[in-house]
Amino acid sequence: MGDPVALIIPALDEEKNIAAVLDELAQVSRGTAAGSWPVQVVVVDNGSADRTAEVARARGAQVVLEPRRGYGRACLAGLAALSPEIRIVAFMDADGSDDPRDLVSLVEPIGRGEADLVIGSRELGQREPHALPAHQRCGNWLATFLVRLFYGARYTDLGPFRAIRRDGLEQLALGHTNFGWTIEMQVKAHRASLLVREIPVRYRRRRSGRSKVSGTIRGSVRAGAEILWTILRCRFSS
Repeated sequence: MGDPVALIIPALDEEKNIAAVLDELAQVSRGTAAGSWPVQVVVVDNGSADRTAEVARARGAQVVLEPRRGYGRACLAGLAALSPEIRIVAFMDADGSDDPRDLVSLVEPIGRGEADLVIGSRELGQREPHALPAHQRCGNWLATFLVRLFYGARYTDLGPFRAIRRDGLEQLALGHTNFGWTIEMQVKAHRASLLVREIPVRYRRRRSGRSKVSGTIRGSVRAGAEILWTILRCRFSS
């Protein structure tokens, strides 16, 4: 039996996707060793106007309500709801773009003591056509270039599909409440000398609806600005 694992899924207006995501997780789990699979699945409803929370509960997930919008806030609310015995925390999106079959590959290096943080890289993995738009790839390149320039840390992606040791995450004391959450984790993990690995993951087009980040020019610009500001803020903070 491995370290207990939890999976946090932030969700905003994902009624049309969350059922399929949770059903796929359940299907994959039937052929997976229990020690590397989440014993606690937390869906954080981040102020949805639809039935996201109701649908997630019907599929057996624990639902946490965080009405204050923000990706980072949703992740923090999910962390606050974790059982004390959880030792590894994974994060994935609610839109069906992440493939649950890759979850074990994210978790197992941590369970073996080979990593503290494992990031699923969409750049290194297989992507469905148009799953990662050109402007999002350019933004990823710029952000990872700046992280390498300022900190010497080499990343290929800021992908949200990742797993981390719970005590390592608590050590980082993340505070960004929105889209800077992932890059703040990566920068602070490097500065704290955590063992970080990237692994290739499959990346798919979202099942339904439009992305809150890459689906609009406004969303893309806002997310990009927050990510770049987080990189700079971490650079000049203690």
